Amino acid sequence: MGNRLSKIVTRTGDAGSTGLGDGSRVGKDSLRIEAMGQVDELNSTLGLLLCEDLPAEIAHALVGVQHDLFDLGGELCIPRMQMIGAAHVERLENLVEQFNAELAPLKDFILPGGTRAAALAHLARTVCRRAERQIVRLAASEEVYEFARKYLNRLSDLLFVLARAVNKAAGRDDVLWIQRKNRGDSADA
Repeated sequence: MGNRLSKIVTRTGDAGSTGLGDGSRVGKDSLRIEAMGQVDELNSTLGLLLCEDLPAEIAHALVGVQHDLFDLGGELCIPRMQMIGAAHVERLENLVEQFNAELAPLKDFILPGGTRAAALAHLARTVCRRAERQIVRLAASEEVYEFARKYLNRLSDLLFVLARAVNKAAGRDDVLWIQRKNRGDSADA
């Protein structure tokens, strides 16, 4: 790996194509490359979230997710290579249950916000949903293993719960959505 990454400028993509891990070349605007880019953006967003002061168990969970996302990027880069499986999805489900058990049940919708870290977790959640949609698009025309999609679906759930957990750890309440707020309706009075 070190030798492969020692040369950063290769000029091989100057014509608008890029190489996949199996040696094939595709357009930089292909659905597969777009999916890889969305997963990379998600991983980078998690890196930004990890720059915040987070409870250790949340940071530990997110670092594990970053490694999974790198594997998912590898899976997308090498067609017909599966790196994300049922155990990855199950681990996320367990994390959702673990962190959600410590939170008050939701009675209302919440807005992204509270602390900066919680807002970043919500941002990561929306980037995750976009990556999931892109993988669904890709799977409509090319082979993609089902656990890639399932993983991102569970990850967005986890990021929602972690945003709430981060706010709770900081002593902040969820930011509740108030229906028709600022519309001048008599219901607001």
